[in-house]
Amino acid sequence: MDYNILDIISILSLFIGLFFGVFLFSKHNKNKLSNKIFGAFLILCATDNIFLSKLLHTNFEGLSRFIAFGVFLQLPVFYLYVLSVCYSDFKLKPKHLLHAIPFVIVNILMASTIFGINPDSKVLLLSGLTNDFKNAFIHVFVHIQVVSYLVAVFVVLRRAKKIYLENYANASIAFYTWLFQLTIVISILHSFAILKNIYKFSDYDTFYYWTRILLVLTELIIFCWYVLKALNTPELFKSVDSKLKLASNLVLNDAVTKENKAVNTDVEALQHYMTTKEPFLDSSLTMQDLANQINSNPRDTSVLINHTIGKHFFDFVNEYRIEKAMRILENPAKNKQTVLEILYEVGFNSKSSFNTAFKKHTGSTPTAYRKSNQNQVA
Repeated sequence: MDYNILDIISILSLFIGLFFGVFLFSKHNKNKLSNKIFGAFLILCATDNIFLSKLLHTNFEGLSRFIAFGVFLQLPVFYLYVLSVCYSDFKLKPKHLLHAIPFVIVNILMASTIFGINPDSKVLLLSGLTNDFKNAFIHVFVHIQVVSYLVAVFVVLRRAKKIYLENYANASIAFYTWLFQLTIVISILHSFAILKNIYKFSDYDTFYYWTRILLVLTELIIFCWYVLKALNTPELFKSVDSKLKLASNLVLNDAVTKENKAVNTDVEALQHYMTTKEPFLDSSLTMQDLANQINSNPRDTSVLINHTIGKHFFDFVNEYRIEKAMRILENPAKNKQTVLEILYEVGFNSKSSFNTAFKKHTGSTPTAYRKSNQNQVA
């Protein structure tokens, strides 16, 4: 068999995708389920491979069709992966098999089409090189499915970010940022795929060929980028509890509205507790923890902070941390205390998140704030 540049890149992509996929399946850690789901996603992407298709089309018709239509499982599996990363209580359930319905439908449709036709026609049909209606329908159908699932993923990410901000005070939403970036990259990858298929049904063979090369090369880069990132920085994936409700939903479902006077009293009591007991010094403080400390329940505390006060729990807690950091930076007796020591003392767990929150609250960096106060004193 003669190898061209497309075959070489495809072989590399196939090998690396399968290698990382199998590796994630065998890796045992606290993200075991997420690893397995993403391993399945990588294997599906790797086997949706031009070189592999060439090898299988002629001699393994059934396996070739099964693998070719694995593209209908890629985005559903990715969607389940995002759920497993975002929500700590996620479990695979029988209802998730419903995501495989398009895959089953297309296999049945193609099986009925190729039954009884000659071998050469089968190869052309399975290779996607015919312009018949069913082949065009399958291409359109898969792109509609891809767009639908990408929209669903963005919706999940948006909700998970809101829940995180309303219930957790860890100064990081890296899990959201990372998954958002990955989804953007996958969206771009599938945009290339749409472009490739437009050229596929046209007379621009050269454009079609080079678009295929670009697509496979991009896929290869994504395999390496994602897996190395995930393995090197597992702390990115901090999930939330899917049972937690957004404050806006709690308010809408709450049949009883407190009197304004009572609400103001609750707010004052909470603010007093924050300033005197300083629970925000705990870097892992959650809405549940704070509710327990003030002898309340997470539902009422969430509504009080996220709705009544009008701030995310994330921002509410960080403001107290920043205020305490400002007092330390203003104190001449603590000039020898480094910014790194201060950020850990007030409850932050990374310098970048502390600097971002500090600048958002004061308009300057911690170092600049300290210098400006020293100059005023002088």
